Amino acid sequence: MARILAVDDSMMIRNLVSAVLTQAGHEVVAAVDGSDALRIARDETFDLVLSDINMPEMNGISLVSKLRRIDHFKYTPIIMVTTESGDYKKKKAKSFGATGWLLKPFNEERLLAAVNKTLNK
Repeated sequence: MARILAVDDSMMIRNLVSAVLTQAGHEVVAAVDGSDALRIARDETFDLVLSDINMPEMNGISLVSKLRRIDHFKYTPIIMVTTESGDYKKKKAKSFGATGWLLKPFNEERLLAAVNKTLNK
């Protein structure tokens, strides 16, 4: 299955995402914010990144921008997992390289559907 980097400052969301995706057969590495994720990403590769937008240290849009500058993340799919639903944020995230959007709150089925759809493209 896939190797996934899950980035969220909420421990509850990180644990939920990790549990659901691990149970589905994926390997999940969790990061507490954009800075933590970037540190991990410099040394490791992933098939998919799931990232919140509003986080301390480095927000999700800045993370997307910085990941796209790393050779092995130029084409890695990145799904923004957030409560932000405004078109402005979506367009901004997409302009920096985000490939998908999943609104919180989500259930297990919606998370798995988003991950499977993105990985099977």
